[in-house]
Amino acid sequence: MFYSTRRLVMHCWHFVFNHEVSPLRHIPDVAMRHYVLQALGLMWAVAVAVAAGSYMFLAVSVIGHTVLIGAAAITVTTWTAATAKPDLFVRGSIQKET
Repeated sequence: MFYSTRRLVMHCWHFVFNHEVSPLRHIPDVAMRHYVLQALGLMWAVAVAVAAGSYMFLAVSVIGHTVLIGAAAITVTTWTAATAKPDLFVRGSIQKET
């Protein structure tokens, strides 16, 4: 029981935070891959902070839920784009070389 739960948690952790496992692995430039991961991390930190702050007021919690759903949508869209079109994340100088 604990072993399978631990494996699940480790798999989820690596899927999100390991750039060689997550869908961001399709972005050829490691620096851009790191930048996108940092931007997603900042977005999630702000989203969770806004959601946690808005949970104190019932009427405002709708804003928190909207921010969390938006953050999830942006994350899925970024991962899908990194998988389908990794050249979208290539900077100008690298794009000209290929």
